[in-house]
Amino acid sequence: MAAQLSNRSRYELFVAKSAPVKSGAPYFDVHESDVEAVADKPDDELMGYVHSAQLGSTVDGPGLRFVAFLTGCLMRCQYCHNPDTWHLQNGRPYSVDHTMKVIGRYAQALKLSRGGITLSGGEPVLQTRFTTRVLRRCKELGLHTCLDTCGRLGERLTDEQLMDVDLNLLDIKSGDPEIYQRVTRNPLQPTLDYARRLSQLGRPMWVRFVLVPGLTDGYDNVQRVADFCASLKGLERVEILRFHQLGKGKWEKLGIDYPLKGADPPSAELTERVRGQFRSRNLTVY
Repeated sequence: MAAQLSNRSRYELFVAKSAPVKSGAPYFDVHESDVEAVADKPDDELMGYVHSAQLGSTVDGPGLRFVAFLTGCLMRCQYCHNPDTWHLQNGRPYSVDHTMKVIGRYAQALKLSRGGITLSGGEPVLQTRFTTRVLRRCKELGLHTCLDTCGRLGERLTDEQLMDVDLNLLDIKSGDPEIYQRVTRNPLQPTLDYARRLSQLGRPMWVRFVLVPGLTDGYDNVQRVADFCASLKGLERVEILRFHQLGKGKWEKLGIDYPLKGADPPSAELTERVRGQFRSRNLTVY
């Protein structure tokens, strides 16, 4: 079962005993342990940190998906609904071999449903060795693979490793660099560079854009994302993700200030306006 990786929902708060919030370190900060290099090891020894896993998801790629949510992320998105995935060690450790034994039990069912495996987070590319080994092993099983990423660390992946990703679920959180910095506390350019690289390699992708009233909904900001998407080869669709407040409780329980506590979900009118901007560039929009 997916529960053999974790018995938690993606929306359930989890704080490991070794997590920074327990040690007194500022939870919001990125810590050295979040970015430390991991030595290459055999698959029975190479460990990854997993927050939770879900079997049967229909919103994380095509068909029915087995989704593993890995921990560790350099982004600090204002609307993050899983801040408990920010820190690498705030997950349970599992070896590549153990992970593949769990996934392998469902390989045939995933194939029959025209689904597959999705690695999400957090930011799965932060755990580069674990992520790339799991993707390679999944391809050896004949499984369709998705990587849910913001592209921030895309330069860590070789062209060969990108061939093991059948579909990138790429988050482009803003088209304006200043707004992107405000939303994530990170630069926009690495994400654009990663998208361009996928385009040049002809790798399939779905772009996801989170619509937050008063933050990412500006006409010019949306148009920049739409114009950029229209230039990408291999882009199959754009998904407009409407902001919600499902993560608010986690921020409060972790003792970190939630910057969007007073924000409302986008109206139907605003959502349709934004979808229309993407459609005007001849893009398939969901």
